[in-house]
Amino acid sequence: MNLGKETETLEYKKTTGEMKAAMISIASILNKHGVGTLYFGIKPNGDVIGQDVSESSLRDVSRNIYESIKPQIYPAINEEMLDGRHVIKVEFSGDNSPYSAGGRYYLRSADEDREVTPEELKAFFSTNKYRRDWEKGKSGATLKQIDRTTVKGFCQKAIDAGRIPDGKYTCPIILNRFGLVYDDYLTNAGEVLFGNTHPVILKAAVFATDEKLTFLDMHLYEDNIFNLLSIAEEYILRNIRWRVEIIGMERTEIPEIPIAVIRELLANSFAHSIYNGRTYHEICIHPGMVTIYSPGDYASHHDPEEYIKGHVESEIRNPIIAKMLFLSKSIEQFGSGFKRIDSLCKDEQVKYSYERKDNGFKFILYRKKTISDIHDVTYDVTYDTPLNITEQSVLAILKQTSEISREEIAEKTSKTVRTVQRALVSLAEKGYIRRVGAKKNSTWEVIK
Repeated sequence: MNLGKETETLEYKKTTGEMKAAMISIASILNKHGVGTLYFGIKPNGDVIGQDVSESSLRDVSRNIYESIKPQIYPAINEEMLDGRHVIKVEFSGDNSPYSAGGRYYLRSADEDREVTPEELKAFFSTNKYRRDWEKGKSGATLKQIDRTTVKGFCQKAIDAGRIPDGKYTCPIILNRFGLVYDDYLTNAGEVLFGNTHPVILKAAVFATDEKLTFLDMHLYEDNIFNLLSIAEEYILRNIRWRVEIIGMERTEIPEIPIAVIRELLANSFAHSIYNGRTYHEICIHPGMVTIYSPGDYASHHDPEEYIKGHVESEIRNPIIAKMLFLSKSIEQFGSGFKRIDSLCKDEQVKYSYERKDNGFKFILYRKKTISDIHDVTYDVTYDTPLNITEQSVLAILKQTSEISREEIAEKTSKTVRTVQRALVSLAEKGYIRRVGAKKNSTWEVIK
């Protein structure tokens, strides 16, 4: 008889001679999931081999758990018969993490237990506490403060995706079915998903250079997650380059960054954020890159590369929010985000990187320097004659509007009027701009 593979909540030991390792497994599973099962008398591959079981062996298991696992837990320890063989089954749970085994702390990773550093432990339980306490907590928004149009849109997308049955759904049905109600209020998850209280903030900007100095456009959006997903996607697509390809007899416009990549990144950004923190979601579009910033420290103990290789199971900071995004098909699969993004970027030869910070996670998509058939371009990044950062900034502003004074350019670039004037003269000498009109009422025309 074979019970199948070990998992993050299921562990096998051949005999009670592996007692120390068993205690480590119990602690690591408790720290990761809060509940689990362990068998003595089964091989790691799931084959039932059995072992001698007596009252003393059951007491030995109980005593070791009592002495090793701190804080105290109260497991169910029973003898069972599987395929005619005796085994010991230990079922355990606890909500008083962190748990230690022999004074050391461990976390479950797939079917393995690994000892963690104090820094990892602190980060894990900070995330875990946030997850337990925040999503189901009562928000300040009443049930009347719901965006009914957003709820209706969610239902239609979820039905079209085949992830909820076809039918008529009212706001109360959706809110109650998915645990988004607390007394007469929305839960925190309910408010950020469907509230009309502008619960989530997104900053979006286009910059003249790859430094965050001179912005050409900037907006602050306040809305719920589902509305912001659409707003953010539209903003990025409106401000990146498009190429034209003739496929068959049809003219097709293709963005420099695949739409599927943008959607996956945005959905994961909103799914894994910390919403009671101090920073905002942020999109920055530079000539050489697009960055998507998610507030809150990185939500997993595994590097993105481990997810790309498919070696680890997903860790979800906001399971309720993630579930709702999955049902509406904003997220394709749980735990597949990095793998999917990596595959799509490789297909389109889009380079990317990421930065893990204490207060947020930033994903960086690098833009190609030259693309033919550019559509809706507001600035260039390739110059025949090298330009310094100030010249690039001034040129980008002039491409937006030629009817702008030196003083206004200076304010936008955080430079002095004298510095702006030198940049204008230099750009004219290099053949990028020329003066049009009388001196007092002149404007600058961009030549290239």
